[in-house]
Amino acid sequence: MNLTLSRRTLIVQPLPGIGDMVWHLPHIHAIAATTVEGQVDILTKPRSQADRLLCADPSVERVLWLEREAGRHAGPRGLLRLAALLRSENYQRVWFLHGSARYVLAAQLAGIRERIGYGIGLQSLLLSVPVRLPTDLRHAHPILRADALLNLLEIPRTEPEPRLIVDAAAAQAVAKRFAAWPAPWIALGIGSSEPWKQWGVARFAELVLTLHRQRAGSIFIVGGPAERTLADKIFSQVNEGSGMAADAVALPLEQTTALLARCRAYIGNDTGVLNMAAALQVPAIGLFGGSAPLTHSRFICPVTPPPGERGMAAITIPHVLETLTRLLA
Repeated sequence: MNLTLSRRTLIVQPLPGIGDMVWHLPHIHAIAATTVEGQVDILTKPRSQADRLLCADPSVERVLWLEREAGRHAGPRGLLRLAALLRSENYQRVWFLHGSARYVLAAQLAGIRERIGYGIGLQSLLLSVPVRLPTDLRHAHPILRADALLNLLEIPRTEPEPRLIVDAAAAQAVAKRFAAWPAPWIALGIGSSEPWKQWGVARFAELVLTLHRQRAGSIFIVGGPAERTLADKIFSQVNEGSGMAADAVALPLEQTTALLARCRAYIGNDTGVLNMAAALQVPAIGLFGGSAPLTHSRFICPVTPPPGERGMAAITIPHVLETLTRLLA
């Protein structure tokens, strides 16, 4: 099925995480190529930080916020407010990288003529393009579902895996802020969305000390504002062990992107920052003791517990160092 070039185009991607948005970068760029301007707007949730994550991406013109949970777009009145927002933007076409019928209904109420999505459940009754994903993909990974939709519409993807673009001003700010830290840089991502994905203070601190003793390079502790307390505990143990690490916690996300792009390697829990590092083509060692390893990027190197063992505690520092040595070689 061939689609004509559209003008004002919106992508609805309501999955909330940073990693969720990174996963969809190839699809966002492919859809942007189907527009006259080569740009799209994105409607997503604030937790994705898409405004900062995609601030340098020429395919994204604007980011609009979807405030669903107890926000201005919750409930029946919220649906009408969302429809009013979409109507005010005069979109010609909207893509739904999600299976919910609610967002499609809002677009229909807004009078948007072209509505394209997965065709899952009730959503299929509201779409203007008669596309339905095969039954076996309806609960598949978000990447596989978005891939399938573009394949059904014969829309080429020029990126085999996500690619993130660095903001020039953020790169300058990072270079200036951390000028005293010599290369190579190695980032440790300490954040985790769930406790069972967390490697823990003691193991991260011991890894810093080991890398410091081996003179592997400058070590950066990376995390969001929620990781401040965790980071302080790691720095305390590192200082007690006469080690050193740079504090890169709670940077603006565009500066985190710029910092990761300068790194020789990344080591961290299964989080959005792991996906960011891989999308910057930085060798990214992912610690997968509490979740299934990601396979969408050749730059993600999963480290899992030994056979017969489970949990993050089963991932040892020697195992991580062995993987890092192999990557750097």
